[in-house]
Amino acid sequence: MEQLTACEEDWELSILAGDRALTVDGDLRAGRCWFDAAYREAERAGDGTAMARAALGLGGLWVHEHRTAADAAKVWARQRHALSLIDPRSAPALRLRTRLAAEEDYRGGTHAAVLAAVAEARASGDPVSLAEALSLAHHCVLGPEHGSLRLELARELIGEASRTGRRSDLLMGLLWRTVDLFLDANPHAERSLGELRGMLTRQGHLAAGFVVDAIDVMLTIRKGRFAEAEALAAACAESGAAADDLDATAWYGGQLATIRWFQGRIGELVPFLAELVNSPTLSATDNSYFAVLAVAAATTGDRRLAEGTLARLRGRDLAQLPRSSSWLISMYGVAEAACLLGNTGAAAEAYALLEPFAHLPVIASLGVTCLGSAHHPLGVASLASGDLDRAVRHLRSAVQDNLALGHWPAVALSRARLGQALALRDGPRDRAARNELALAAREAAGLGMALPADLQSPGTADAVAGTREGIGGVSPLMVCRRRGRRWQIDMGRCSVTVDHSVGMGYLATLLSNPGQEIPATELAAGPGSRGTATPDSGGVSGMAGGGSAQPVLDERAVSTYKLRLSQLQAEIDESEALNDLERAAALRAERGWLLDEVAAATGMAGRSRTFAGDDERARVAVGKAIRRAIARVTQVDSVIGDALRATIHTGLRCYYLPN
Repeated sequence: MEQLTACEEDWELSILAGDRALTVDGDLRAGRCWFDAAYREAERAGDGTAMARAALGLGGLWVHEHRTAADAAKVWARQRHALSLIDPRSAPALRLRTRLAAEEDYRGGTHAAVLAAVAEARASGDPVSLAEALSLAHHCVLGPEHGSLRLELARELIGEASRTGRRSDLLMGLLWRTVDLFLDANPHAERSLGELRGMLTRQGHLAAGFVVDAIDVMLTIRKGRFAEAEALAAACAESGAAADDLDATAWYGGQLATIRWFQGRIGELVPFLAELVNSPTLSATDNSYFAVLAVAAATTGDRRLAEGTLARLRGRDLAQLPRSSSWLISMYGVAEAACLLGNTGAAAEAYALLEPFAHLPVIASLGVTCLGSAHHPLGVASLASGDLDRAVRHLRSAVQDNLALGHWPAVALSRARLGQALALRDGPRDRAARNELALAAREAAGLGMALPADLQSPGTADAVAGTREGIGGVSPLMVCRRRGRRWQIDMGRCSVTVDHSVGMGYLATLLSNPGQEIPATELAAGPGSRGTATPDSGGVSGMAGGGSAQPVLDERAVSTYKLRLSQLQAEIDESEALNDLERAAALRAERGWLLDEVAAATGMAGRSRTFAGDDERARVAVGKAIRRAIARVTQVDSVIGDALRATIHTGLRCYYLPN
């Protein structure tokens, strides 16, 4: 009998320590250790009630804390066994049934069983049973359609905390309410966060503090302070590890992926994401990392990985994905990946599923990270499907919603896509399209973020007509840039580099002014002969049109070029003497470019070359030079060469008209 009393003291002390670890400290690791010890001690003593209390504590604070199959099965078996040993009408039995129902519902993406348990707890009159049931049920209704229900559960939990007298119940109620307000884009969400933060300042709680730290990362990303957000994300991961929350790695990955997405560097994370997507620490209902990996792979041009991952995510029916706390992120990723890959079927699926939730922000889990308004992926899916009117409508709404959220990177991105949609619908010279893209570029530059590759260009004209390969059957914009003595043409994910020639210079000017007719005489006269963008100026030159007798380079320009050539040779000699080979190579490239420019601008004996009024002569010469340049491109890349033949038109007036 004395031995039994000693055992009772052992498990009672362990249960009390476990309760304190969970409810007071929020230390999930310590709680599990204490409750595991208590269960084993109670089992040796044959005390069913103590086993039930310990098994209940093993579930932890949240739902689905045990991620591996072995751990989850072990805890489930203990809870079922303990439940069989006690009076089914008792409060511990009700609490265990609620826990088991919540775990089952969560894994299946349902909530009927746990809500029935909440009703049973209300009828029981036991405030502790009801408080626990409300919190567990809340965790099972984090899908986008459950906003009103979540708030009701959180408010009831806050009220029930006054009956239980447990600080942890009030803390969880405030935490859930704060999360709910953010998920609903409520303008008073940060007020609730301030109340929750004040409660944690008075007395810390590791698990709840981890959630608050994650929300802080999200808010910092919204402000566009990427370096600060990345540092906070690392600190947040450490606080999650301190609480032994298995979501620490996944949340950090989501935050880092969001930062890299807005920085235009998501492709850097492909190896990390490819490993994380199969991690056993991920929630059973979290499919968002498949979507993120598909987008990251598509941006790097790894079409096989992107298409395979997207297919893995979609399965037989995208609609079968559980509406979990990561579902909106998954739909955002499907829309982006479908757009990048030209997969109109996936885009249409994502649009149909996401459209009822257009009014919501795309937020992961408990406020971990935010990608902005759901109108944005709806607009992107519409672009992929070729419905430009619908794309414009959604993207306009996305800009406004993101402004209301104070999500400045999302504002810039949605504005850029809006400009693209307007340009595709109304033409590359549409003023509204140009204005939106110019403003988006300024906003992005101010935040230090990079717009998607198909929206980056040296001038507004390039960006206005920028399209992604496969969007609505529209060919991607071609952009031409000078690289020393060579020219680089980019078309979507394709790129080709060829040596300089006069014809390549003409092509570069045409590609920098999509949809704009340029007389052959003015192309032949060279840069600055009219108010057209040039590939080196990045915009409109602003120099007055000169007529057909204008020299390709005036005498002052030629003199300046020759002076620079003499300086360059001296600098090259100096760099080689100092063994600075990298600088010497760069200087030689500049020297080669200048030599080409002077050679192209002068005739025999160094006389300035002009086209003195002979329109027909200019038409023939420019046409031949452009065709030779296109033939040279085709030898290296037939896809880009064919696209040039289809979109470059020569004659007395030349122009580039994307399909």
